[in-house]
Formats: sequence, structure tokens, C-alpha cells
Amino acid sequence: MTDDFFRSRLDQMIDHRHPLAVLASRLPWDKMESRVAPQFAHKELPLQQVQEAPDLVGPVVRISGGKASNAGRPRLAMRLMIALTLLKNSFDLSDEELVQRFAENVYWQHFAGLEYFDPRPPCDATQIGRFRGTLGEAGLEELLSATIHTAVDVGAIKKNEFKRVIVDTTVQEKAIAHPVDSRLLEIARRKVVAAAKRCGVNLKQTFAAEGKTLQRQAGGYAHAKQFKRLRRVVKRQRTILGILIRETQRKMSATTDNALALTSLNTWLERAERIRTQQRHDKNKLYALHAPEVECIGKGKARKPYEFGVKVSVAVTHKQGLLVGARGFTGNPYDGHILSAQMEQSTILLQDLQVSPKQAVVDLGFRGKDVDQANPDLEIIHRGRIKTMTNAQRRWLKRRQAVEPAIGHLKSDNRMQRCWLQGETGDALHALCCAVGYNLRWLMRAVLRLGLRGLLLCLFWLVYWARLALMAPTLATPGTQIGPG
Repeated sequence: MTDDFFRSRLDQMIDHRHPLAVLASRLPWDKMESRVAPQFAHKELPLQQVQEAPDLVGPVVRISGGKASNAGRPRLAMRLMIALTLLKNSFDLSDEELVQRFAENVYWQHFAGLEYFDPRPPCDATQIGRFRGTLGEAGLEELLSATIHTAVDVGAIKKNEFKRVIVDTTVQEKAIAHPVDSRLLEIARRKVVAAAKRCGVNLKQTFAAEGKTLQRQAGGYAHAKQFKRLRRVVKRQRTILGILIRETQRKMSATTDNALALTSLNTWLERAERIRTQQRHDKNKLYALHAPEVECIGKGKARKPYEFGVKVSVAVTHKQGLLVGARGFTGNPYDGHILSAQMEQSTILLQDLQVSPKQAVVDLGFRGKDVDQANPDLEIIHRGRIKTMTNAQRRWLKRRQAVEPAIGHLKSDNRMQRCWLQGETGDALHALCCAVGYNLRWLMRAVLRLGLRGLLLCLFWLVYWARLALMAPTLATPGTQIGPG
């Protein structure tokens, strides 16, 4: 019987052998909540400030500031928000799709710790993004560490397997359009005009109609491969943008005192000048005005020579393929130079298990003397040392390609294909969210595999005892021999 006559209990509506139902009782929820709770504690306000202000009756003392206040809307349950963070990238959903499907899925609600079925959305979609931002990189690493510990607790992986990992890098593309000069120049023109208008700068001409015509002409000339005409159009766009930048800078001194609007205007002017002056073979180019952190990275793919985003390194266990690290790096560094940072993250995630990676199987992008000097306690195995390897190391090297399907699943199933979060912090958070979603899917498959193994073992013993029961009369007959079958 249910405690509430008008509502149904979730534990009476689900199959408790479902992977999410099993993980709802095996994940260390209390540990995760206690680890991330300090980041959500009420912060104290600045110290009290005493000011004297004139009034009709004389000077009045005004006191501002004080200690932390518990007033306001109470927070949602910590387990609910953690569960939503885990489910989002596990099932490749946006924040809006997540809250909609959560209201329809009884297994998800049981996984989040709800007792009764609730057809209403758990929260607003924007609250998930704010929770993720407050959680930060350290909080998401705690969730990733919890999935690793759960894999050990359920018996899906042994501690010794964490001593050998496979490390590789990939590109986490940013949500930007393919950078084309004509498009970037037109966007920069619109941004400068809009920012100047917010600051009260009256421009003589905004070139709105001509800019739209030039962008359409540039697309047509590029499609027809008429590059001389295309260069002429792009040159005119650069001229227009330079006119607007110089006029705005001249008139900025007479604008309003709105500091926020002036800061925004200066930012767009600086980025527009970079767009106007950069050339084809320059370094540190700007590929998107709203995402200046984007880098052009070439990974040698025939289908996609260049990718625009941030480099991400991933580390998976050598045998089972459980992800034990994911970290984003800005500036397109050399693969070998980020190995020490990746091993540091993996060591921190595994420190509660009292084990750390001792061997790293990598590709040729991680070779170099400086790489060996930066990782003195790590045995680096790659194809460049094939002549001096032992037979065991050669066997380990054959599984280096096992990281490639893991990267493929991260991109196709866990939203690493495109990052929609803002800034360098968003890139780092998105990489960790994808890793957490990948490990949760890995745990769900492991629960099914372990449950199926137990079922097959029970069937085997039932068949064995049934055969013994059928052979019992035959064994009682003298002189009868039983063959090996």
C-alpha cells in the first residue's frame, strides 16, 4: 500500500533490475552531495558600511551590508540536480529536452531520489545551467570520480586495471559557423553599430544596405569561383569596417557615462580591429567574435582537414575502456606537453582508490625528450620505441586504438561533437560533463552485463542438476559407465 492514496510510489511502478534502478542504490549520493555542498553554501555579504546622507531633518546614518541571509526561494534538492547533470549528457539531451523527458520517465525520477511520480517538470531549464556553472570544474570532477568508484564497487572493473591507461587527444568543436572573411567582416560591422548605438554614439552612416549587398555578392562570387571579384568585395567590407571603427573612436569621448556600455563597446572595437587587420597566414587569428578562444586545429583527417574549437585529452583504462580523465586545453598545445596535466587529473580522480596510472599507451604525438622528462614516474609506450619493447609492451600497444571508439561515443552519444557553453570555462565544463555521461552509460552496460552473467550462471547450474537427476537411475544400475558428455 502507498502512503499517499492519490499518488503512486515509483518503486512499485518500475522493474528493479533496470540499470538506472540498480545505479540509484549503488551510486554514492551522500558522498557526492557532501563534496559539492560547500560550493552552494550561502556566502557572506561584504562588511557593513556606514554612510552619512543629508535628509530634510538632517544627516541620516545608513548602514549597508551584513552577514549571509537565508531569505529567498529555497534550493532544489541536491540529489535531483546532480541526477539531472548525470542524465543530460548520458542521453544526449539539451536542458530543455531534459526537463521535458524527466517529467515523463519514471526511471529517471526514481534515479533522482523521488518517491512518488510527478508529471511536472522538475525545474526550469535555466536552473540546470546555473547549477552546472556553480558546480564548476572541481565539482564535475567529483561526479566523475564517483562514477569510477561505483564501477569498482559493483565489480565491473578491478583496481589493478587503473595502472595502465590509454591517452589520446581530440577536438571539441565550438558552436560557430565556418569562419569566412566576408561573414566575419559583416558581423563585426553589425556589432560595432549596435554597441555604438547603446552608448549613444550617432554615426553618420551605418552602411546597413551596402553591407547586406556585399555579403550576398561575396557568397555568389565564392560559389562561382570568381576570386578576383571576391577579393574586391572583401576589400570594400574592410574599408567600411575601418570607417565605422575610426568614427566611433572619435565620438566616444562625448558619450554617456554608462561604464558597462563603454566596456562592451571597447571589447567589440578591439575584436573588430583584429578581424579587419588579420591576414590569411597570421597566427592567433580570431575565428568568431562571440568566442575569441576558438583555435584552428588540424588533426590530419581527410574528411575534415581543420576543426575550430579546443583540444581535449581523454584517458581510458587499457582493458575495460572506463574513462578516468578528460581535460580541455586552450591554445592548441603539443600533445606531449599536456600528458603530465592529464596524468595529474587522473591521479587525483583515483586517489581514494589508492592507485595511480603507471603506464600510458599513446600515439606518436606524445613522443619527445621533454615529454619523458616531464613524466619521470610514468612508463610511456608508443610505436616509436617498438624495437626496444618487451613482448608484454608490444601486446599492450596493440590496444592503443581502443580509445578511438571511446572518443567516437563521446562525440556522437554524449554531446562532445559541439560545445554550446560560453568561454574557456564552458569548454572545460563541457568536456567533463561529456565524460560523466560516458561513464554513466558505461555503468549501465556493465550492470546489464553482470546481471546477464548471473542469469546464465543460474541456468547453467539448473541444467547441470537436471542432468544429474535424470542420470541418477542409470548410475544406480551396476556396470553402467557414464561418458564425458
